Amino acid sequence: MEGHGGMLGFFGGLMWIFWILLIAGIAALVVFLVGGGNRGVSPPGPRADDPLEILRRRYARGEIDEGEFQRRRAELEK
Repeated sequence: MEGHGGMLGFFGGLMWIFWILLIAGIAALVVFLVGGGNRGVSPPGPRADDPLEILRRRYARGEIDEGEFQRRRAELEK
């Protein structure tokens, strides 16, 4: 009888490891599906800190006129 007690203790330890790995795997899957999987991928379209995009926004808000916009755009595209 005592020989079997050692094996049951070993398998009991393996069950703990199994459950810990299962829970960690599920947590990793949830993080990936919720949004962790798209790291390093930038959204399409111009970046908010792009100088030309900033210039376009200033022109759209009326902060600069068309002549100033054209001059600065030409300078940025050099």
